[in-house]
Amino acid sequence: MHNTDFSESEAIARRVIECTLPKAEWTHEAHLRVGLWHVLQLGPDEALIQLRQRISAYNESVGTANTDASGYHETITRFYVKVIAQFVASVDATRPADDLAAEFIRRFGDRTLAMRFFDEDRLMTPLARSSWIEPDRPVRL
Repeated sequence: MHNTDFSESEAIARRVIECTLPKAEWTHEAHLRVGLWHVLQLGPDEALIQLRQRISAYNESVGTANTDASGYHETITRFYVKVIAQFVASVDATRPADDLAAEFIRRFGDRTLAMRFFDEDRLMTPLARSSWIEPDRPVRL
């Protein structure tokens, strides 16, 4: 059973869902908190479904177009959902959620994490943005 006391992480996730988070606050850390909240609440499969919809809707609400060159990115989102799911499986997920978020960000919050496993040129293609592409290197975290 996962802890459902999310405080800051839940507040950020709800503001994304409600499209009320100021665009300037949609940082890499906020993305990670929102992803973690979704995985803890819904499990990885449903989290991915909801994140696709919710991030795309949020982007549109703040004027970020979801195109071949901007906005929602399927491969990066799916990659992080997988990393978050592995993390959740490896820790006591009944701990306070903001503690989990702090640990996750400390361990996996490097903005270039995906570049360890994907060639950047491939990762930034329209194909990778719109659908899943397999990593170029084995993912070992």
